[in-house]
Amino acid sequence: MDTTKKKGLNSNQIKLIAIIAMTIDHVTWLLFPGCQKIWWVMLLHAIGRLTAPIMWFFIAEGFHYTRNVKKYIGRMFVFAVISHFAYNFAGGIPFIPNGFFNMTSVMWSLAWSVVLMVIFTTERLQQWMKIVLIILICLITFPSDWSTVAAMCPVYLYLNRGNFKKQSVTLLIWTVVYAAVYFVFMDKAYGILQMCTLLSLPILKQYNGERGEWKGMKWFFYIYYPAHLFIIGLLRVLIENGSIFP
Repeated sequence: MDTTKKKGLNSNQIKLIAIIAMTIDHVTWLLFPGCQKIWWVMLLHAIGRLTAPIMWFFIAEGFHYTRNVKKYIGRMFVFAVISHFAYNFAGGIPFIPNGFFNMTSVMWSLAWSVVLMVIFTTERLQQWMKIVLIILICLITFPSDWSTVAAMCPVYLYLNRGNFKKQSVTLLIWTVVYAAVYFVFMDKAYGILQMCTLLSLPILKQYNGERGEWKGMKWFFYIYYPAHLFIIGLLRVLIENGSIFP
């Protein structure tokens, strides 16, 4: 048996990087709520920008490797519901949406992204039906963290799977779209900060296509997201911080 390991990083290792970056980012929001223009605070948020594209990338990988798409979608929506309460509790956001930005977690968009992958790849739907469904899902996912970008970008990462150059262009395009929206409508500094999402590309380029020895990372990755947000929510209440996310 060939036990030689490929060079580069396996999915477990890259997901661990995402977990660490995400934790740094969210703890920074807790201790320094809002978008504070302090250079080292912005640097910590820049590290946090690594997480989202890694999540998007492995949602696409998950769709490719899943043996049961229906179960995959169902699992994603279960975690999206759990993560909604954890994310809103962590950020001091009402559980019932009352706005258009950051009203629920990125998991909501990612769950719908898998649905979009089915829509894009199925031959059972006519083109006009696909267009209508895509528009509806874009509207549904708009209020979440990372908004519609987190629903659409993984789809194109999947469609360009096997061509990292095209995947990089995909990530660049959607990052620019999201950064531009923030820059124009919300906060210019935070909009520029979103471009740090592209720092994930050198890491993703090292992906060697292997899972890694620990089979439990898939579930740990799912569970850690709402779990750490719930802990941050408890800490937010204890230190009496209000809404911490921008």
